[in-house]
Amino acid sequence: MANLINLEAVSKSYGVRPLLDSVSLGVGEGERIGVVGLNGGGKTTLLEVLSGLAEPDSGRVSQVRGLRLAVVTQRTELAEGSTIRDAVLAGFDAEHEWAADARVRSIVEGLGITELGLDNPTGTLSGGERRRVALAAALIGDLDLLVLDEPTNHLDVEGVRWLADHLLARRSALVVVTHDRWFLDTVCGRTWEVADGRVEQYEGGYADWIFARAERARLAASMEEKRRNLARKELAWLQRGAKARTLKPRYRIEAAEALIADVPEPRNTAELMSFAKRRLGKTVLELEDVTLKAGDKTVVEGLTWRIGPGDRFGLVGVNGSGKTTLLKLLAGEREPVAGKRIEGKTVRLAHLSQELDELPGQLRVLEAVEEVSARVVLGKQELSASQLAEKLGFPPARQWTPVEDLSGGERRRLQLARLLMAEPNVLLLDEPTNDLDIDTLQQLEDLLDSWPGTMVVVSHDRYLVERVTDAVYALFGDGRITHLPGGIDEYLSRRAAARVPVAAKPAPKTSSAAEFRAAQKELSRLERRLDQLHTRETKLHGQLAEHATDPDKLVELNTELKTVRAEIEDVEARWLETSELVE
Repeated sequence: MANLINLEAVSKSYGVRPLLDSVSLGVGEGERIGVVGLNGGGKTTLLEVLSGLAEPDSGRVSQVRGLRLAVVTQRTELAEGSTIRDAVLAGFDAEHEWAADARVRSIVEGLGITELGLDNPTGTLSGGERRRVALAAALIGDLDLLVLDEPTNHLDVEGVRWLADHLLARRSALVVVTHDRWFLDTVCGRTWEVADGRVEQYEGGYADWIFARAERARLAASMEEKRRNLARKELAWLQRGAKARTLKPRYRIEAAEALIADVPEPRNTAELMSFAKRRLGKTVLELEDVTLKAGDKTVVEGLTWRIGPGDRFGLVGVNGSGKTTLLKLLAGEREPVAGKRIEGKTVRLAHLSQELDELPGQLRVLEAVEEVSARVVLGKQELSASQLAEKLGFPPARQWTPVEDLSGGERRRLQLARLLMAEPNVLLLDEPTNDLDIDTLQQLEDLLDSWPGTMVVVSHDRYLVERVTDAVYALFGDGRITHLPGGIDEYLSRRAAARVPVAAKPAPKTSSAAEFRAAQKELSRLERRLDQLHTRETKLHGQLAEHATDPDKLVELNTELKTVRAEIEDVEARWLETSELVE
């Protein structure tokens, strides 16, 4: 397989810091490569040198003759004075030309470009909307190589799934920087890790890379203990996860299982639930007959929703469906049009919003964290302000940086650190993964694993939602919140079904009409059974808390809880299979 681009002994520095040091590598025809590494470690620099946007300080970059290349980085600019149509559809003279091209139409619709208004000027768009327009313009081209820097940052869960499917269907090669681990594992067959000026290369996607890190840590006795443990914990999560995220990784299963044999489950749900009930009591956050609007749009109508002690919910929906508005209502920052919000007396609530709250710019990072508290207890972990800051991506040297000199991503991490230092018992997180690299994400998830409180997470990062929450709810725009037993896969299948026009759905054949009705009946039965099982699961959690001092009773209840959970998984799997038949 011929290489499209080669880097030979390439070095690149900014100031005195070398980001690339004698790097040699190549991109082959049709390869899909994911690029990972710490924020500020050189990932974007590698893309810019690779694609010719930046010259190396030394070494050589060579491309095959006539290479058709498109690049979308965080610095990509749209032509001044252009419209969205100019930027995306410049190669088409008439509307019917692109509308008749199924591939182009799929890109325009899949990235929500028509919703932005094709004749609107690009100068009026937000940063996220401009990135989507630039991405659409690049994807429409007939290319040999596509170079993308964080393309999922401004897409919802559905958009990320669409982009993954689109890239898998293309023949062109791909080099993509991303912190979206589901996307990395789904799309990429090779991983580059940029660290300390070098680029380490691994076969496979995220799961393979995590295995390689864990194995490398096992062999290198000198590597720090915390990274070894985190890598093994992450590998255990990947290996033991639900079928919905199992992607048949290429590493040796036996070796992986040997590495994780003594790694416990990410969190002890019964223990955390018991602790949460002692801290929070019975009432946490409740919405009673609430109607909520965002402008003229109704987000929910007549909604009653009770969020109890220890509940860990993920909330998904398309961009603009009202997730952020609903989170602000839960936080007490918005008033409903009708109904009421009830907050428990013992609730200490922390809300991580998408806006950057005012931070003390006159202080240094560590001082800003210590301003809240010197030490924090998160579950069984007791951490100093410095230790928590380091877990969230501020190494000791960086902790003495003035807050006013931090980047947007660093300011967001500092905001999260200050929230956690206040030891809240209710966390509302709105897109917490924005601007976090994979190492910092792992550290955050490790903290949340042992965090004994109630949590609601809004995120387009499906890996995070599946990793740290126990139930998924969705806003479909019908004024209700819908519980999804099948998680994000169920959300995507429902959204896909909703997009198919009724007339286009083939009616069941006469010969299979009875089977169709039987499947509908079975679906209803399974849904009722799931409700019964979830009710029983909730009661068992309550009984575990009540009998916390009775070891024999705890063993009995825990055995029953495991049986109930096993049946829930079985029923959910059958529900997904049956729902596909009905759809």
